[in-house]
Amino acid sequence: MGSGIRDETKRAEYINEVLAETYPDAHCELDFTNALELTVATLLSAQTTDVRVNQVTPKLFAAYPTAEDYAQADEKDIEDIIRPLGLAPSKSERLVGMGQKIVGDFEGEVPTSIKDLSSLPGVGRKTALVVRGNAFGIPALAVDTHVKRVTFRLGMVEDATELKVEKQLCAVVPEEEWTMFSHRVIFHGRRCCTAKSPACGRCPLLDVCPFPAPAQDS
Repeated sequence: MGSGIRDETKRAEYINEVLAETYPDAHCELDFTNALELTVATLLSAQTTDVRVNQVTPKLFAAYPTAEDYAQADEKDIEDIIRPLGLAPSKSERLVGMGQKIVGDFEGEVPTSIKDLSSLPGVGRKTALVVRGNAFGIPALAVDTHVKRVTFRLGMVEDATELKVEKQLCAVVPEEEWTMFSHRVIFHGRRCCTAKSPACGRCPLLDVCPFPAPAQDS
């Protein structure tokens, strides 16, 4: 078993190195300047794209720069701003609730612990990890659909829940690399290892991937 773990760690190290070389500019693709903005943007990104969120958040952030502003906001006013993202009523309700929770329980500041972050309305474990890793600089390996798909195809994890996938990856990826590894895998999942038509022919990890699509007949 020990040898197997070492082999898996070496393979994960190789995959991370290749992705780092391939995507040197990998980063969180949601625009933000502080923890509150990232929390809001990540909450809004459910069932839509980062690009669309980034089109809406400048106006939202300008109108509601603090947790107190969200806590006191009229949900209808927020809805008007975020309507292009879909699910506006529920997202607006969560943003107001999030502001009230931050003000009431955390003195107006976004908390740093996973437990406290996850207690905010609309914030699950993935969002908490995104905020920890990117706003606070605390190593965090957030597992979204891209991370789950790509690492499964690469044979790094079993087909399991996001939490189990996170634990499997954290066991083989160095802690200091958790946040960036997540970004690199997401970049790869969006630009090469897509859900429906993965570009296996130009994948930099083709040599270690057990998934590659069969070659087409010429």
